[in-house]
Amino acid sequence: MTKRDYKADTLLGHLGRDPKAFHGAVNPPVYHASTILFDSLDAYEDRHRYLEKGKVVYGLLGTPTTFALEEAVARLEGGSGCIAVSSGLAAITGPILALVESGDHILVSDSVYQPTRRFCDHMLRRLGVETTYYDPLIGAGIAALMRQNTRLVFLESPGSLTFEVQDAPAIAAVAKAAGAAVLMDTTWPASLLCRPFELGADISIQAGTKYIVGHSDAMLGLITTNEAFEQKVRLALQELGQCAAPDDVYLALRGLRTLSVRLARHQETGLALARWLAERPEVERVLHPALPGDPGHDLWRRDFSGASGLFGVVLRAPCSRAAVAALIEGMELFGLGSSWGGFESLMIAAYPERIRSATTWDAPGRTLRIHAGLEHPADLIADLEAGFERFNRAVRENA
Repeated sequence: MTKRDYKADTLLGHLGRDPKAFHGAVNPPVYHASTILFDSLDAYEDRHRYLEKGKVVYGLLGTPTTFALEEAVARLEGGSGCIAVSSGLAAITGPILALVESGDHILVSDSVYQPTRRFCDHMLRRLGVETTYYDPLIGAGIAALMRQNTRLVFLESPGSLTFEVQDAPAIAAVAKAAGAAVLMDTTWPASLLCRPFELGADISIQAGTKYIVGHSDAMLGLITTNEAFEQKVRLALQELGQCAAPDDVYLALRGLRTLSVRLARHQETGLALARWLAERPEVERVLHPALPGDPGHDLWRRDFSGASGLFGVVLRAPCSRAAVAALIEGMELFGLGSSWGGFESLMIAAYPERIRSATTWDAPGRTLRIHAGLEHPADLIADLEAGFERFNRAVRENA
């Protein structure tokens, strides 16, 4: 595809495909491959010269299906290259391992995805890498936490479970001045709702499992880098043996084509639910940066072009576990399960107060995380209304 300045909606339908190369087929085929054959001994023995993008030398290192997805995501995000791996967590751990060694120090947002925290607290600590967690609202104040051995700063905006929006440009400016790389988990905006490299990221990370795949049926991680870090991260992922399964890559390519229209519906439904919930007497506050009253709203307006369907709710006290269970377990349309980004709505109880270390999560009642799926908003609201009836009944019974 040419470098013409097409809109993102148009790019989604055209990037990563070349019908002329595949007998006119609109979608690239799925290549199931491990062994790749060569024409000569010289070509085989020189194969590692071809580890640059787009060269097929071994199944682990990518096939035309993989390269199609990687090309599309890199172009959408404005990066130099993209690497597809087996999961969102692999997309987090691989670049970190590529950039640190024993004796190094890293800074990680206190609102980060919990498996990221486990990796830092367990594996990185065992490898001699120290992690300091920082207040996600710190902005340029992160300069006070930088050390001579700080190798990277890890952002997630909005934050997991609590949805704080970080001042990414301010943090990135401080990190770059100190020679530290900036890694940003961009799963919530899903390659479409923000431009991470324009915000200062060196590496953009997302779980393609979620909005890009979009149907809760594949595991995938995507790492997009700027030119300075691409080869270092690519080589590290190869040394770790990381790759994405061909069928999962194909499902991601298919999901990519409808990403824009799905995200628009997720946003519309999510905001409808958030506004309704904000008026409920059982709700202390709604955690959604697209709402004008949210503390992160101004930064969200500056840095994002839209919202996804994931947000949080803090319930008022009294709020027993039994009441929360009555609310969640009786839902007909909201599933109770991990992950998000699929067509189905989800609701879980969240416990940010259990994992925070640099900040304190002070909420009067329980915190819920909600994913607004593609169902009709009126039906989801009716399901929530019935849930609050069960909730209030349980509160009265346990009073």
